[in-house]
Amino acid sequence: MSALRFFGISAIGLLITMAAVDQFSLLYREISRSCSFYIEALAIVGAWYTVRKCVSLAFDTYSALRLHVIPKLSGEIDLVKKYGKWAVVTGSTDGIGKAYAEELAKHGVNIILVSRNKEKLEAVSRSISETYQVETDFIVADFSKGRELYPAIKEALKDKEIGILVNNVGIFYAYTDYFTNLSEETLWDLIHVNIASATMMTHIVLPGMVKKKKGAIVNLSSAVCCQPTPMLTVYGASKSYLDYFSRALHYEYASKGIFVQSLMPFVTTTKMVAFSSTVSKRSIFFPTAEEYASHAVSTLGLSIRTTGYWKHAIQLTLGECLPEWMWAWFALYLGKILRKQALAAKVK
Repeated sequence: MSALRFFGISAIGLLITMAAVDQFSLLYREISRSCSFYIEALAIVGAWYTVRKCVSLAFDTYSALRLHVIPKLSGEIDLVKKYGKWAVVTGSTDGIGKAYAEELAKHGVNIILVSRNKEKLEAVSRSISETYQVETDFIVADFSKGRELYPAIKEALKDKEIGILVNNVGIFYAYTDYFTNLSEETLWDLIHVNIASATMMTHIVLPGMVKKKKGAIVNLSSAVCCQPTPMLTVYGASKSYLDYFSRALHYEYASKGIFVQSLMPFVTTTKMVAFSSTVSKRSIFFPTAEEYASHAVSTLGLSIRTTGYWKHAIQLTLGECLPEWMWAWFALYLGKILRKQALAAKVK
């Protein structure tokens, strides 16, 4: 009996084991079938993502070549024929504004300089006229004074065929600093000079462009507007306004023959960053105003939103890949260093 009982129990155990194996095999087949479906789905998603990335990379490469390489190889565009005889450039006695005015003059465009220093205006106006054999004129205007100066500017420009307006005038902080350390005067100057000037100058010039159905408006924004940049909070916010204003205005008036461009440079070696020995020296990343303007003018009519310079375009692409917190952390860290350098230099 013991032997029979043993063999009986063994047989039952074997049957249970076989049943369990069959159930496991069945479960395994079901799981494999389900996983196969999901693996195929994931493969399709992966393939679609890869194709999109490849197409995006090809498109970005073509855009970069079209914007920064082809214009340099294809020869100069006749800006006078395309937009008009005269260009108005604000903040045009130094830095990017002066260099941009000279670059337009190289293309045969007559230049109207607008700035607050009469002596500098006379000198730059004379230099451009003699060097490039174009007509020049100038308007003395301190944009920090607010709305009182615009009627005089409008009167001075009423008989000119303005084809290009370059809203370059702008002010920076004395050095990177905390918002509460800025004076009320500085805050109002940032608003009047960086925001109101471009808005009102455009309002003055745009009707004439619409009437003749051609024209270009270039607004100097900044790459710092692309991500929140502490220690440059109000400056960055003012440049964000110009960037938004430019893009919306382009779509509003493109059908009327008007091209509006937002230029977003990174650091260029101008007086604006003279407070820092680190960023005021020319380097592979920090071009001179002349280098920058030469590239920026060649993008006119090609891109409504660009850094204007291929090296700056690389920097912007890398910057936009960073999460917001990382960009802000680095900006804050660098801002503190630059502030410390500037304060130390003031003490000496």
